[in-house]
Amino acid sequence: MLSVENLTVCYGQMKALRSVSIEISAGQMVALIGANGSGKTTLLNAISGLVPIEEGRIIWEDQSLNGFPPDKLCRKGIIQVPEGRKLFPSMTVEENLIMGAYHPNVRKKAQESLQKVFSSFPRLADRRRQFAGSLSGGEQQMVAMGRALMAKPRLLMLDEPSLGLSPKAAAEIFEIIRELNKEGITILLVSQEVMQTLAITTYGYVLENGVLVLQGDCKQLQEDPKVKTSYLGM
Repeated sequence: MLSVENLTVCYGQMKALRSVSIEISAGQMVALIGANGSGKTTLLNAISGLVPIEEGRIIWEDQSLNGFPPDKLCRKGIIQVPEGRKLFPSMTVEENLIMGAYHPNVRKKAQESLQKVFSSFPRLADRRRQFAGSLSGGEQQMVAMGRALMAKPRLLMLDEPSLGLSPKAAAEIFEIIRELNKEGITILLVSQEVMQTLAITTYGYVLENGVLVLQGDCKQLQEDPKVKTSYLGM
């Protein structure tokens, strides 16, 4: 479905990613873990067309995506939920959700998609007229994810979805992510909640300082001495 081949991304003279390669198959849920500054968000932004690529290729179903603008990538179903949620706080929950159905190919079914989001997130249906800025952190994350679902994602990339949430709210968000994958949405999950992330994903990649240092089955990664020491506090 998606292949990232020897990707290098630079910010000025600094290489944020160095020859990174990953593969994601349709229906898979893949983990991307690493410390702050390791390049996780940069990789998502490169796939989303938000940062230029210095070297390498991004292939989507045998088509190169190099140079594609973000709006065309959204039309293909490549959707990112950014770190920090990036909602419009003075707009209502429903208005924020409708923003996800921006492109004409999904706009015509916006009301149908909205009802589906409300069925997946019943709490948002109860708060549809509230300003997004008045919600709890967990509810705001639900809005961000719901907005992404309005765009009919085929690949959903989630950047730190549990950031700043209480343990209870974080657990709820991870369960929702698991259910979305069961419904057939392919997911690339970036999170510093390493134990929870590896528990719900099938394959994982570990980035350090812009370099891919480990990859493999998530059960194997959970037992890897480097992962245990660096990310699980063992």
